[in-house]
Amino acid sequence: MTASITVRRQKIRKNHTKKRLFFFMILAALLMLVVVFAEQICPYDPNAQIFSVLEPPSAAHPAGTDRFGRDMLSRILVGLQTSVLSTLILVVIITVAGTVIGVLCGHLGGIVDSFMMRVSDVCLAFPGLVFALAIAALLNGGLQNAIIALAVISWPKYARIARSQTLALESTDYIAAARLAGDTSAQIILRHILPNSAGPVLVTAILDIGTMMMELAGLSFLGLGAMPPTAELGNMMSGGRSMLQTYPWVIIGPGIAIFIAVVIFNLLGDTVRDYLDPRNSRRQ
Repeated sequence: MTASITVRRQKIRKNHTKKRLFFFMILAALLMLVVVFAEQICPYDPNAQIFSVLEPPSAAHPAGTDRFGRDMLSRILVGLQTSVLSTLILVVIITVAGTVIGVLCGHLGGIVDSFMMRVSDVCLAFPGLVFALAIAALLNGGLQNAIIALAVISWPKYARIARSQTLALESTDYIAAARLAGDTSAQIILRHILPNSAGPVLVTAILDIGTMMMELAGLSFLGLGAMPPTAELGNMMSGGRSMLQTYPWVIIGPGIAIFIAVVIFNLLGDTVRDYLDPRNSRRQ
């Protein structure tokens, strides 16, 4: 009786997780549609200085205008495109690089493993954003250099996850069978280790999208990321920070855009993690 109740609860939990996953995937897809077609759906040229400066939100300008007479809604849409695409590029770079390094370290071991893990220890020994600020400053700022700076400090997380997964898989029977069958290291990694270690890496990557977006925006806010006149949410907030009390829409609009994007990706990541949790699949 107790076992049947437990199974029923697990099924209910699994179905509820599926519904949440579907809902947040729709929200993420809608956000990506806005990002991809931002330049087509923005009502005005985001760089055109043709309107009255600092107009409050109105029917013609739902998000108002900035101090240069540019439509804020248009700049927010294009800025969202810049921020999200830059973040996705960054997450892909650190996920691929960290996973490759971690898998190779776990599979090969020896000097390669010891050296790369010590390098990752050095990267993790410093506060992440402070380290990124130093690197971005050395590279003279810019959005591309901000991505490089965050990539340099962010890959160790993925390397350690991939390495731990690889070490756990190395002791399994089917890896031993693959070696006896004559599979090479490349075949073992591609056929067995990567597919079986992808789950935790994927969840970490999705959860990291919001964090990386905030850190990229932080570098731009401090003048070490996207440079004017590029429309980027952190840069836009930096330009309007002195007008928060007098013309609040200049900074509130980009802030809301960042908030919405980060919340959607974080909720999606949490739901993917719950969906892939083995406890939700037990006795299914």
